[in-house]
Amino acid sequence: MPARPALAARGPAAGADFVPVGVAADLVILTVRDGRLQVLLIRRGIEPYLGRWALPGGFVRPDEDLESAARRELAEETGLSSERIHLEQVATYGAPDRDPRGRVVSVAYLALVPDPPAPVAGSDASSASWVEVASLLQDGAAGPEAVADGLAFDHRRILGDGVERARAKLEYSPLATAFCPAEFTISELRGIYEAVWGTPLDPRNFHRKVTKTTGFVEPSGATTTRDGGRPAQLFHRGTAPTLHPPMTRG
Repeated sequence: MPARPALAARGPAAGADFVPVGVAADLVILTVRDGRLQVLLIRRGIEPYLGRWALPGGFVRPDEDLESAARRELAEETGLSSERIHLEQVATYGAPDRDPRGRVVSVAYLALVPDPPAPVAGSDASSASWVEVASLLQDGAAGPEAVADGLAFDHRRILGDGVERARAKLEYSPLATAFCPAEFTISELRGIYEAVWGTPLDPRNFHRKVTKTTGFVEPSGATTTRDGGRPAQLFHRGTAPTLHPPMTRG
């Protein structure tokens, strides 16, 4: 039997083959406010990118796993318990030059917040703000004055990936209800779809599709007039993990 080829040594004794790597958790925290999809940004209070806007996040502590770090950052930046919030991993980003401090791999998470309080800046941020997503992602758009210089690091790419994940999942899952209060009207749910997808939807067709999709929503037995006009029926999320047939962006 031919001898196996020797494997290159790896680890601290291997010199150039070993590169210390930092691990960070970054958050795409989305909400719908005033009918518009918005993301939470923090203004960096430290170098690198001092004064630039960025997604919330930070390095994973020695005693944390990845999701624990993401949930800690989420609680620190929103003041909300992460148990109330949809949280899922989006992707991992590890370009060699993505962080000027050295080799840093970021694991990005998507969080959907139904009714966020005023944002609270963390220890390494000077301020925090909800910013309209469309102003950050449209080609050629400079965004509002506060983020005219663009997002720090590769956070525009991470934001784009997180938003596309949310848009896609609204097609085949009841994820839109994560933006809603515990009880909501079909009109309010339609407003979530319109804000996330960025397109108007026909009210009658939307109502028919939602109420005819098994397990999507269930009536709560109560009504409300908060939409204006006649009392509207209230619903809560159903038990279906996926939608059959799926909703389509059109």
